Amino acid sequence: MASLKSLRLPPLLALLSFFAPVASSASFTITNNCGYTVWPGLLSGAGTAPPETTGFSLAAGQSRSIAVAASWSGRLWGRTLCSTDPSTGKFTCATGDCGSGTPECSGSGATPPATLAEFTLNGAGGMDFFDVSLVDGYNLPLLVVPTAGSGGNCAATGCAVDINGLCPSDLRVTASDSGYATACRSACEAFGQPEFCCSGEFASPETCKPSSYSQFFKNACPRAYSYAYDDATSTFTCSAGGDYVITFCPSTTSQKAGENNPSKPVAGNLPLTNNSMVFIGAESTGAAAAQLVDATAIAVAIVFFHWLLY
Repeated sequence: MASLKSLRLPPLLALLSFFAPVASSASFTITNNCGYTVWPGLLSGAGTAPPETTGFSLAAGQSRSIAVAASWSGRLWGRTLCSTDPSTGKFTCATGDCGSGTPECSGSGATPPATLAEFTLNGAGGMDFFDVSLVDGYNLPLLVVPTAGSGGNCAATGCAVDINGLCPSDLRVTASDSGYATACRSACEAFGQPEFCCSGEFASPETCKPSSYSQFFKNACPRAYSYAYDDATSTFTCSAGGDYVITFCPSTTSQKAGENNPSKPVAGNLPLTNNSMVFIGAESTGAAAAQLVDATAIAVAIVFFHWLLY
């Protein structure tokens, strides 16, 4: 496996990027529905022109539109709990940090764990290919919705629930000051074993199979990549030429189940999730996104009760 900080598109998207013809531009509208600031980061694939910005601050409730080349390939993610050291001026984030020392990522990828939105626009057959990936772990709920385009698999995708609170203890990342979960690592990052990383003798779809850890992610987020060769249920396509809405923390449709959370802000105002599961809705993103949320909520409820019982 390539370095987790490098841009590693799923095998199908990587192949399709070689066939991308040249076009004009597309637009990503990035919206932060979280109750705290998120710093989006963007990383372009090799040979792809970088967008107008590679990282910026997005306060709670804010949106920003970014122009990218219509044949752009790359990934986008959210960084959380970011701050600038007053003595050194270095900018760092607790999750999704790209190591640049500034809000602009400038060609650096996300430090795992981070929820990733991955795109190959205007690729083979004049199609856009996109996915949401948990191969490098999870830090934020993320939804990708195409605003145009057509095709049998042109639909919203994402991981529309907050799974940090139910993350297995050996994958969980916690804030040093509070002990609350801020992210969930992949088994590859946590253990470094070839069977989890799809590397070495496991570097093919035939030899690299889902693990109990990747199945945890898949049950919670059925449309997201849970391991490197999870192509069949996780890659989505639309005819090229459309734009995309990317939302962090899509609208909440139910309250947290736990009642033992303290009321004071913890970990830089990240919501407390250790004793609860947040079900995420998508009222503003249309029927496709709402259908995704319904299916995801059912899957997460099953996971939640499974972990309670066993």
